[in-house]
Amino acid sequence: MATPIGQIPLCTCTEHKGRPLELYCEKCDMLVCYKCLISTHKGHNACEISDITPTKKQDIQNFIDRTEKHDLVQLREYITSTDTLLKDNTSNFENLSDKLKKQTDKLKKDLDLLTSQTLSVYHKMEEDNTKLIQKYKQDLEMYDKQLRQQIQECKAALQQGSQIEIYDTGCEIHSQISLPVKPVLGTASFTPNKTPHHHLELALGKIDTLDQGQASTDQDGSVMTSGGQKPSSTSQQSEPKGKKAVTMYKLLPQTKVLEEWESPVDINSICPTTDGQVWTSAGYSNTLTLLDRNGKVIQQVKQKAVINNISLSPTTNTLWVCDRENNIMELVSGRPTHIFSIKEYPICICVTASNHVIEGMTKHISKFTTQGQMVLTTSVTGTGKPLVCSPWRISECPVTHNVAVVDWNNKDNGADGIEHVIVMDSDFKELFIYRGDIPSTYKQSSHKGAKPFNPYGVVYDSVGNIIIGDRDNYRVLLISGRGEFLGIIHTDTYSIWAVGVGREDVLWAVFGGMFGGNVKLLQYTSV
Repeated sequence: MATPIGQIPLCTCTEHKGRPLELYCEKCDMLVCYKCLISTHKGHNACEISDITPTKKQDIQNFIDRTEKHDLVQLREYITSTDTLLKDNTSNFENLSDKLKKQTDKLKKDLDLLTSQTLSVYHKMEEDNTKLIQKYKQDLEMYDKQLRQQIQECKAALQQGSQIEIYDTGCEIHSQISLPVKPVLGTASFTPNKTPHHHLELALGKIDTLDQGQASTDQDGSVMTSGGQKPSSTSQQSEPKGKKAVTMYKLLPQTKVLEEWESPVDINSICPTTDGQVWTSAGYSNTLTLLDRNGKVIQQVKQKAVINNISLSPTTNTLWVCDRENNIMELVSGRPTHIFSIKEYPICICVTASNHVIEGMTKHISKFTTQGQMVLTTSVTGTGKPLVCSPWRISECPVTHNVAVVDWNNKDNGADGIEHVIVMDSDFKELFIYRGDIPSTYKQSSHKGAKPFNPYGVVYDSVGNIIIGDRDNYRVLLISGRGEFLGIIHTDTYSIWAVGVGREDVLWAVFGGMFGGNVKLLQYTSV
């Protein structure tokens, strides 16, 4: 058999036994013998090997020149670049590790400083209380001494005194200094955070890793960070093709409906518990109902007055209630227990991590101690209008302790009637107002039949994002704790009446009916 020209040729033809390979078949691109031309290569154009030798020599020389001048040079550059890549790789992770350690050390110092400052406050308060108690004790001892001396004088007057002395003594006993007043001592409390993991992640900062084939995007295709924020355009452009940031907290590409059922009771207030159940109440009802994850009634509790709103304490996990007779109640051992009453009609309630009770009333919200003492109330704006006019629902952020309030802004209360959600800090200072704005670039913003923003529920999730139920538009919105629109969690065929966040950030949402009856458990994040 003849030998292809591209291979190392044999000296003789393998097909015609020992005949020398002296010719080149142009059609088959191989060396052949003379006998091949009258057999297997009959009719093919052929030439002497010597005729193609100059061309093959030139091809070989071209290969040598090209390889030496270009391919080997480029290969050496690649080899050199790997050394640089190795150094950069080591340097990059050393820098990242250094930044992480510095941030951790800073947080430790900040925590130590905060602890030191708090201990200093405790120590100062202890000293002040000690002085007050010691002064009170001295006053009591002085009073005791004066009282004993007065008794001796009275006894002496009765035994030996004249009528004038008895008269004077009798007058003196009615003009003595009264019992010293017990001082009011400074008080303090500390409630440890039982679930600090998310808060520590937020304090530490955004941690991204890049790995082939791992990506998570929000509903408009952008990567989400642990704070619910999108990376800057620079960081997006610098990502290698086919790679995206893997973050600690992100929106799912599509919200999952974990459970869906028709509620056996009407609902317009909802409070998920830490054990996966949920407390509910309905308008024009005096009954609290505890349901399980599948909508089965576990417990019902009746109280005297109609319930306006409910709130679960983040520290004690007990349920609090405000009713139409201005009472603030707490569910203790399964029974509604009266805690205190307020002068104004309470529309909504929120129990805070600091164990205060925030009540929403016409033209303001106010913060009370659990003994009913008001410690803070919202102010009037520079235009003379209340900062909060018509509060409907209140929620406290578990991260920043900011307060979000659904304000219906009723015209009957002197407002403009434009509903919104106002967010304030813990001192009730306005941070921002969200009026339902959705960016035009958001792909779901073209919701048919869009109506004016009608917030009916508001609640924070575990990382400080805000969930808002937009009733008339049948949808649930998600915004960051700074007021940036993040996405539409869910759009339904019925109006939404209440929202609540349970463990693992599962959203409980109530749709349909006058007060709502169709309950959906929605998972919108991957943590």
